[in-house]
Amino acid sequence: MRRSAPLLAGLLLLATACTTTAPPPDAKRAEERWRPKPGLAWQWQLSGRLDPAVDVPVYDIDGFDHPASAVEDLHARGRKVICYLSTGAWEDFRPDADRFPKALLGRGNGWKGERWLDVRRTDVLGPLMAERLDMCRDKGFDAVEPDNMDGYKNRTGFPLTAADQLRYNRLIARLAHERGLAVGLKNDLDQIPELLPDFDFAVNEQCAQYDECDRLTPFVKAGKAVFHVEYELTTDRFCPRSRRLGLSSMLKKYELGVWRRPC
Repeated sequence: MRRSAPLLAGLLLLATACTTTAPPPDAKRAEERWRPKPGLAWQWQLSGRLDPAVDVPVYDIDGFDHPASAVEDLHARGRKVICYLSTGAWEDFRPDADRFPKALLGRGNGWKGERWLDVRRTDVLGPLMAERLDMCRDKGFDAVEPDNMDGYKNRTGFPLTAADQLRYNRLIARLAHERGLAVGLKNDLDQIPELLPDFDFAVNEQCAQYDECDRLTPFVKAGKAVFHVEYELTTDRFCPRSRRLGLSSMLKKYELGVWRRPC
């Protein structure tokens, strides 16, 4: 039977719609995700009353400690805001601390109330970290700094391997990206070659003190920021090299309060 032209056109349109490959659900977010460039000045404040008046384009603050209104205020001041989370260690002072099974808690990591996590257990940690990243997204953060992501190099109480760490770090990066958040690789210098494609920037402590800053250059060459702090060196001992390497460097005190001395 001959079909009418309108009917035939409609069927062709339906067939085309059914065969067209839909873009991945996070494609738009990937295009819009913040991608910090090398050389951006920043403030890293994890203790004390938040001072939003530091004249820098990037703030890194604790995700649990600050409400959405604090993030909104920083945005109004022209700042991008990074959500600090400990994703590789358990902290007994967090509101979700009792949701972590005791079997996943290892040795202390050197900070009071904190213990390494068994990052092999992605089946348990994945949903818990997804909820934390939901919090960062819902508060309006632009990015996340997942901390304690190099347990395999430490005495955690678990037989963690480099492969275990790669799998977990990539999981955290994927969960962040699915929520439209940029994500930084914290320390974990040995795995930069493998993880560079998965992370949007790096955060490093004391690469100058331990003569390791050259290992961060893949991020800079890829057009990705390296946010770097030193605690024990004077600025004249690390700033000249930091500038040459394109790092965003400053001197801070260990408590990571308001005080900073940028390069």
